[in-house]
Amino acid sequence: MEAMAAPLPAPADADPSFAELIAARPHLSAHAMDGLLVEEVPLARIAAAVGTPAWVYSAGSLRRRARALAAAMQGAGLAASIHYAVKANPNLAVLRTLADEGLGADVVSEGELLAARAVGVPASAIVFSGVGKTGRELRLALAEDILQVNLESAEEAEALSALAASMGRTARVALRVNPDVDARTHAKITTGRSENKFGVAIADAPALYARLAALPGLAPVGVAVHIGSQITGGMAAYRAAYARLAELVAALRGAGLPVLRVDCGGGLGIPYRDEPAPTPEALAGAIKATLGPLGLPVMLEPGRWIAGPAGLLLASVVVQKRGASRRFLVLDAAMNDLIRPAMYEAWHGILPVGAAALTAPLSPADVVGPVCETGDTFTRDRALPALQPGALVALLDAGAYGAAMSSTYNMRPLAAEVLVDGARFAVVRDRQDHAALLAGQRLPAWFAPRLAPGLVEAPDA
Repeated sequence: MEAMAAPLPAPADADPSFAELIAARPHLSAHAMDGLLVEEVPLARIAAAVGTPAWVYSAGSLRRRARALAAAMQGAGLAASIHYAVKANPNLAVLRTLADEGLGADVVSEGELLAARAVGVPASAIVFSGVGKTGRELRLALAEDILQVNLESAEEAEALSALAASMGRTARVALRVNPDVDARTHAKITTGRSENKFGVAIADAPALYARLAALPGLAPVGVAVHIGSQITGGMAAYRAAYARLAELVAALRGAGLPVLRVDCGGGLGIPYRDEPAPTPEALAGAIKATLGPLGLPVMLEPGRWIAGPAGLLLASVVVQKRGASRRFLVLDAAMNDLIRPAMYEAWHGILPVGAAALTAPLSPADVVGPVCETGDTFTRDRALPALQPGALVALLDAGAYGAAMSSTYNMRPLAAEVLVDGARFAVVRDRQDHAALLAGQRLPAWFAPRLAPGLVEAPDA
C-alpha cells in the first residue's frame, strides 16, 4: 500500500500533528487508500465488521512493550519479575497475550484474580494488592496459594492471619508502606503521600513487620510500595521512595527479620500528547541505584505503560454541529465509554480514520459525546478536519483505564472489544445489547398488570 505524505510540521507550541501522533506509535500507520491502520488492519474494516464505538487493541504493541520493560531490567542486571496490573485492562485476550510473554498478574479484586487464572497465569505469579480486600477475597487468595498478598494495615494482617489459621494455610505477605513521597501526578491517582489511604506509615513499618512474623498463618517475605499512576516527572519521586524502602529493609534485616524481595509497584507514565515521559531504562537505573545494593529480587507491577498505548477507541461522527461560536463533532462514543477526559481532564490524541481526512484542512472543533452532560467532552478547540456523519475517528492511547472504567450510563451498552494481531483481528468481547442491559432487572408483583414484554416479575419478599 502507498504511504501518505506527511503534512508540514506544526508550530512548536501546537498539538502534535497527525503525522507526529502516528509516527510515535509503531502499531499505527496511514495509507493513501485505506487510511489509518492498526498493525496491518484498516480501522475502517473493523468498523464495518463490528460497528462503533469499539475498543481496538494491538497485540504487537502489548508484546513489544512487555519485552522492552523486561529487557531494561535485565540490562541493568536486576533479578526482576513483572506482574501486569490487571485493573488497567482486564480483557482476557489482553491478559493471555501478556501471560504468553511470561508476565504474572497484580490483582485488586476477586474478579481480577479469577480472570488471571482463567487465562493461565499461575497462582505462583499473582500478587493481590488493594486497601479493602474482603474476607471472601482473602479466602480465595489462600485457597489458590498465590505468590503474595500485599497487606495495607494492621487490621488486614489480623484478619488474614485468622482466616489462614482457620484454613490451615500460610499466606506469603508483603507489607505495603506509604513513604510520604509526592509523585507529582494527578491528585486523584497519587497513592504515596501521607494523606492517601494506601499502605502503612513507613515509621510504623518495623514494628508491624515484626508483628507479621509472629502472627499464625502469615509468612512475611518483603515490603512493597506504590506511589501513584501516570508518573512523568522524572525519576526523583521513585528514587526517594525506593531509598526509604532500602533503609527500611536494612532496619528489618538488622532486627533479624526475613526480607526475601522488594515490590516496587508501578506507575510509569506514558506520553498522551508529546510530553516527556520516563523510559524503562530510567526506571531500571533508579531501582538499581537505590535497591540494587540489597541484592534482593524486585517485582514490578506496570499497567498503563504496557496497555495504554496499545489501545484506541474507534468511534463514528453522529453529527457535525455548528453552535453560536463553536464547531461540535458529536460522536457515538461518550464519557460512559472513555471517562478519563471528564474525570482527569486527560488529553487523548484524536485521528480521523479516512485517508482524505488525514490530509484535509483543519479548524478548531469540540469533540463531544451524546450523553446529557456538558462534561461529556473529549476535547475543546482541537484542530480537526470537517467530518460528516458516519466518518470514523480514533481516540488514541485508550488501552488502559478505557474499557475497564466504562459504564452503561444513559443505558448505553458497553462497546465491543477487538484484538488485532498482524493482518488478523477478532472480537474479544461482544458488544452488549439492550436486552443484556435489562437482564437481571425485575419489577415487583404489584406492577404485573403493566409489565412490558420480556420483563420478569420479582418474587414477593
